[in-house]
Formats: sequence, structure tokens, C-alpha cells
Amino acid sequence: MNIKPLVIGDLVAKIPIIQGGMGVGVSLSGLAGAVAANGGIGIISSAQIGFNTPLFEKNPLKANLEALAEHIRIAKEKAKNGIVGVNIMTASRNYEEYVRCSVKNKVDLIISGAGLPIDLPKLVENSTTKIAPIVSSVKGAKILLKMWENRHNKTADAVIVEGPKAGGHLGFKAEELDKLEDIPYNFDNELKGIIEVVKGFADKFGKHIPVIFGGGVATNEDMKHFLDLGCDGVQIASRFVATEECDAHENFKQAFINATKEKVSIVKSPVGMPGRAILNDFIKETKQGNIKVKKCYQCLTHCDPLTTPYCITKALINSVKGDVENGLVFCGEGAYQIQKMSTVAEVIEEIVGTKAAV
Repeated sequence: MNIKPLVIGDLVAKIPIIQGGMGVGVSLSGLAGAVAANGGIGIISSAQIGFNTPLFEKNPLKANLEALAEHIRIAKEKAKNGIVGVNIMTASRNYEEYVRCSVKNKVDLIISGAGLPIDLPKLVENSTTKIAPIVSSVKGAKILLKMWENRHNKTADAVIVEGPKAGGHLGFKAEELDKLEDIPYNFDNELKGIIEVVKGFADKFGKHIPVIFGGGVATNEDMKHFLDLGCDGVQIASRFVATEECDAHENFKQAFINATKEKVSIVKSPVGMPGRAILNDFIKETKQGNIKVKKCYQCLTHCDPLTTPYCITKALINSVKGDVENGLVFCGEGAYQIQKMSTVAEVIEEIVGTKAAV
């Protein structure tokens, strides 16, 4: 396989792999810095990033912004001049503040999904930070890029396409995922359509806009398939969980290694989107009815503690701290294929088929 660098504006990653953002606390400066140092693009998840600090219980927003700045700084040091980005969910409460904090701390790239990041171009004005929205359909790509053109006279620096096999929150309705499981399904045609849409906007703005595919990419064959389809790179998350550098608790990593195909399940999320996670006691409890929220951590814009099915912050913190039976363990469809602990360099070498660039 002929591996070409992933070029996003003036950013050049020697390896065309973006490590997917995983929150809460799964992809912080440790994992992101290691991926960047090995030639890929390392991504920090901003979701409740200050969860492990004393300030978090009293003032979650302040704790998160301070932690975000610190993790960007540390990741950049670890990256050895590699590329470091942040994933910020559009559904996050105080979304603008997370973006401005990332820009202030000179993050290279902001990836944004879980909704349409309509005003993201405005929020990064007069900075060197690149922006990449996450889309899952031709329709979504057309709507967002047209909005950016009309409102801001700007376009994306890159576009991330997440297919139905991705982990965490999914850009599909629950009924759509049910249908995808019932019939043979191939996302390739939708992906080709998105590539064409992006190319149209790239031509209009006189720039190259790389398309990166994520969702079920776990092997060298997977990567080759999507590069052959016309993608410039791939986004990989689950494969990086069971690595020494991943920031999650060892129990969290072991949950991936121990997972079976039957344990990978679609779950409902307070974000309003379906998600994919490892089936455990917590998931079984959510299917019996809502779990009462004892404290609100102000994480999501449209979350009502009185009606939400459960507190997603508490569920994600429990799991990343090691209580994997009483927390939410987000994962990709192929998580069960992970059999052992590795290092970031080993994972990249296996997927690329050659030693990682350093």
C-alpha cells in the first residue's frame, strides 16, 4: 500500500491516520501526544476533561477549561512537533468557550460533531487552527458546508466521515441502525457521494479538502479499502484503547480485550443520538428505565436532569476510572477484535504495514 502524507492546509501528517477523540478521559494528552509523535494526528477529547481534578465537583466548566489548556500543552510537548487536535462535541454546553480555549492554546485542529457546528468558522477567525466537521451523510455534508459558505464565506479544512460502524455517538437515527443490521449494507456509495460533495466545495474555494473516514477501520486491509475509494486518510479510535499510552484505567482497556461480538451493543444516549458501547450491568439497567440523576454536571446543551435516561458524565467517568460494570464503555463495532495490549507505535505499524514515522 502506497502511504501518502495527510495534508490539511499547512499541516502535514506523515501517517494518514487521525486518532479518534474518546471521552470522558480516554484520549487525553498521553494518547494524543503518542499518536502525534508517531506520525499520525493525535486528538484530545474535550468532554468533561477536568473530571479527575479537585475543582471539577465545584466548578466543572472552570476545571474543564483549565484541564483542556494543560492537556494541549502536554500533548504538544509529547508530540515532538507532531499534530495535536481537539474533538469538541457541538452538543456541549459552553461549546464556544471550549473552542476559544483550544484556539488560545494554539491547538492545530478542531474536530466537531454530535450536531452541526454552524458557527465554528467564526470562532477560529484570525487563528492558525484548522477545522474539520464530522458528517455521516451526503445530505449532512451539503447542508453544513453550504451554511459555512453562506454565513461565513469559508469552508472546511478537512471533513471527517463517520459511518455506521463507528463508536460512541453515531450520526444515524436508531431506526436507521436497526435497518442496517437487518440487511447487507455497504456505506461505500454514501462515502463516494460525500467525497463528491466535498470536492465541489474544494473547487469553489480553490483548495484541497481532505476526506477522512472513520468507523470500523481496524486493519491494514480496512485502511487500503478506504484510501482506494478516494479518502485521504482514516480515523481510528478503538484500536488505540488497548495501548500502554491510552489515558484510561487498565480495567477499561481490558474491557475491550475481553469483549465479544455479542457484547458490542447499540445504546441510547442523553445526547439524543444512539451510541455503541460494550454491554454490561449498567447498560442492562438503562433498559429497565431511567436512572435518577443525583447531580448535574452541565455537560450537554439539551439535557434535562429530570427526564434524561441517565447522567452520561457520571457513567463515562465511572468506566474510565475502572468501574467498567457500572459505567458506559463506548466502543467501535470491531472492539471485540482487539486481543492484546499494544503500544501506539505497534498499532500504527500494523495498520500501515510498515514502521511508523517518527
